[in-house]
Amino acid sequence: MAYSPTVTSSPLMFLYELPTSGAISFSDFCNDLTVNKRHVIDIPAATQARANIRSVLKDNKRTDHERKDFLQLVKVRTLSHVATRGAQMILRCRCTQLFEEYLPYLRGIIECLAHDEIALKSEPFPGLQAELAFSLLTYAFSLSNLARTTVISLGRYEFDRAITEADRKAKDEQLNIAVDFLCRASGIYSYVADTVIPQWETQMKAAPTGFEIPPELSSEVNTALAKLALADAQTLAIRKYLSKAAFDSNIVPGPPLPVSHPSPSLIAKMHLECTSLYASARSLVKTVGTRKRSSSSPDSSGEVSSDLRKYLADQISLHSALSHKWLGVEAGEKGGSQRGGEAVGYMTLAKKELQELKDNGRGISIAKGGEKDVKDQLKQKIADELDSVNVFHKYYKKANDTIHFRPIPSQADLQAKIPTGVMAIATKKYVPRPPAFGPGSVAYIQSQAAAVTLNEGKASPPPPDDTTTRSAPVGTYAGAGAYF
Repeated sequence: MAYSPTVTSSPLMFLYELPTSGAISFSDFCNDLTVNKRHVIDIPAATQARANIRSVLKDNKRTDHERKDFLQLVKVRTLSHVATRGAQMILRCRCTQLFEEYLPYLRGIIECLAHDEIALKSEPFPGLQAELAFSLLTYAFSLSNLARTTVISLGRYEFDRAITEADRKAKDEQLNIAVDFLCRASGIYSYVADTVIPQWETQMKAAPTGFEIPPELSSEVNTALAKLALADAQTLAIRKYLSKAAFDSNIVPGPPLPVSHPSPSLIAKMHLECTSLYASARSLVKTVGTRKRSSSSPDSSGEVSSDLRKYLADQISLHSALSHKWLGVEAGEKGGSQRGGEAVGYMTLAKKELQELKDNGRGISIAKGGEKDVKDQLKQKIADELDSVNVFHKYYKKANDTIHFRPIPSQADLQAKIPTGVMAIATKKYVPRPPAFGPGSVAYIQSQAAAVTLNEGKASPPPPDDTTTRSAPVGTYAGAGAYF
């Protein structure tokens, strides 16, 4: 099969290892202070909602990728047309649904505590705000993993010469769904960083001796995760933008670009923004100092996962190379004779960076002990991109050597001409659902509104008596209405 120089299959996102939680009964430390004990059902319901999550997370640890015993658990409508990849995808769907059910119950307990409707018999450490933070984080991890599994299920569809236009567009729409999952995850990470963690830090009292704040409860780490998810989402958006052009190039390979190809300058700027987001995330992660590894949990430590740090470094290198590639394509396709040397220069730079990635075995850090087939796909991604750059480099070098005769700019001159990045998508702001019960809940607001209406009705004066306020009719005789 002839090779297509327009490569779009995106590198796969980071795979988060979903944690498992210990069993908690809110009834053990929550005391209902209301006169009529109206939360006597709500508190156990919160315990049950949390237990449901714990059960699915434990299944997530045990389930084999090939088992498909949990299809009946899926109720997420947006995924009804997405091909599943074994029970892992089913469980991730279930996780996201269960978190949407549990979080309002947790918020209900927190709001009742704030309004003295519930009192704590003992303070669970590190506190309910920390429980909220960890729950939201696991929810965001599930969304990110769900996006990743969705992308894996699509395969390299844009290179399938037999695919119909309708099927290709349907798979493009599934990419949009994965983008939506990542944008939602980014919003959750930002909410944890900007709202939940500051509240937890304000309310947290003296910590037990030896307690070390885990990186998950760091605003810097959560802000970094928000940027990472947004960069991953933009990577998928790039793939979607190039889908039609990749298919057309697959049929008629080689430069020049097909008519359906989006602006190379736009694609380059999108890659540049990805590079900036990953770099910013990596800088934030590096601010979290190395902490002593917990003896009770050998797999955890006070530092950010080395797999995550390497993933960020790899993505910075990859997107930097791809931005240079597309800046070279822009110069070669749109720049005319004056930019012939610039096109060769950018392609030479991209070729060098991709070759380093390939030779160093980088670009395959996706998860702790990641899946072999996925690692192979990522290796293939780098090899394909290098082949693509070689095609463009050879084409533009020949044109410059035989037609344009322009000097090749130095790397410093090329770097000086690099534009700023462009975002094509945006974080979806996380808006918490109302508490399931207590102050702020729908039932509470309705009861308050009803009470206000009743009070206003009692305070209103009675309607005027029609017989006392109505004026006596005035006659039509001479002098009627006049009194002497």
